[in-house]
This record gives sequence, structure tokens and C-alpha cells, in this order.
Amino acid sequence: MSTLKLGVNLDHVATVRQARYRKKDFNSEPDLIAISRLAILGGADSITLHLREDRRHIQDDDVIEVKETTDKPLNLEMANVSEMVTIATKILPDYVCLVPEKRQELTTEGGLNVAENIDSLKETTHILQDHGIEVSLFVDPDIDQIDFAKSCNANSIELHTGKFANSETEIEINNELERLRMASVHANQLDLKVNAGHGINSLNVPHILMLPNLHELNVGHHLISNSIIYGIEKSIRDFKSLISGYCL
Repeated sequence: MSTLKLGVNLDHVATVRQARYRKKDFNSEPDLIAISRLAILGGADSITLHLREDRRHIQDDDVIEVKETTDKPLNLEMANVSEMVTIATKILPDYVCLVPEKRQELTTEGGLNVAENIDSLKETTHILQDHGIEVSLFVDPDIDQIDFAKSCNANSIELHTGKFANSETEIEINNELERLRMASVHANQLDLKVNAGHGINSLNVPHILMLPNLHELNVGHHLISNSIIYGIEKSIRDFKSLISGYCL
């Protein structure tokens, strides 16, 4: 029996730091490495960092230092561009999650269009896997996109839960949950590991726990926001207790 894992995204720790310090030095705070250690003490099963092309929060050194100083898997979110592929093959995170990226967006707004970029995604997946890195594709709960993800030989998918998280009416919530459920079932039938993330919080995670076949949830903004009030360890422990009853 496998329990549901929690990946903790620390991007917004870096967001706070970059709001005050444009260059990392002995004065820059908060200390992302210290926070990553506290996250692990709180129960994080992995650490997620999104190294964006514009470097708006996470910096290259952050990825290197987390990889070198933590004993939990590092999940690197990145765009499917040659610069990031080169960085990943040097740093060697445990996992890479390929995500779409727009410079004008506040946060990742949707899943990859795997169908339109299949050749490039397949090549990148092959390169990363040749370096011992497991590859996940961040996709909307769409059957066709999941089929194309399988064609890329991805190890897993991460279902984009943002539309569900932003749903306001019961009908919208139920419709999005059904889309996520069908997507998870389909991916599992294709032997793709299923992760989920985006907009998940303590209020909506009970709905997420109704989905089958989930391996890991990736949660960031909610946990970092809560940590301002309760501290990072307690925030993560409390969230872990919410998902502790889930099993595949």
C-alpha cells in the first residue's frame, strides 16, 4: 500500500527574497536552504523548484544548493528550452517536470500542449532520461494530451488542478473533478505515474483526495502563505495529516 506523497514548492520563498535582494549574498533572506530543511522536517517528501527563464524567483544557485544539501528528491520545474535542458543535465535533479511558460503570467496558467510540441518534448524527455532524470509533463486533464505524453515516453504526468481550484459553483467543481478523475484513470491505464498540482489548499484537498491513483501532490503558495502565520514545519505537518489517509 502506497501513501500519497507531498512535494513542497519553495518558489515563493524566493519571491519574498527577490522582492528585496536582487543578488544573493550573505544578507539575502529568507534563506531558501534553511526553509527547505524545515520543510523536510515538517514532512515534505520532495522539494520542487521552478527555474523560470526570467529568473523571477528561483535562481540557478538555489537549484544547485538544494540538490547538494537536502536528502529528499529534487523536482525541477522548467520550460522545454535548450538552456534549461543544459542546466538540468549538469545539476541532475531527481525529477524534471516540463511546464509551459509565458513571461507575462503571474504563475503557470495551464498545461502543456503536448500534441503541438511532441517532437521537441520527446527529444527533451530522451535527453533527460539518458542522464538518469525521471520526466513528468504538466498537462490539463485531457485524454488526448495524456496519450501524447505517453507517446513522449514520459515517466509521469502532473495534472493541472488550477481550473478545479478556481471553480466556484458546485456544478463547476464536480465537472472539473470528473475531468481529473477520468484523466487519472486513463493515465494509470497507460502506466503513467499520476501527480497533481496547482491551487491545491487545505480547503479543496478533500476533493482532490477523492481522485484515484495519485502518487504525489505538489503544493507551494498555500503552504508558504500559511507558514507566515504558523511556521513552515507546522504548516506542512498539518497538511500531511490531511492527506495521510489516502492510499492507492
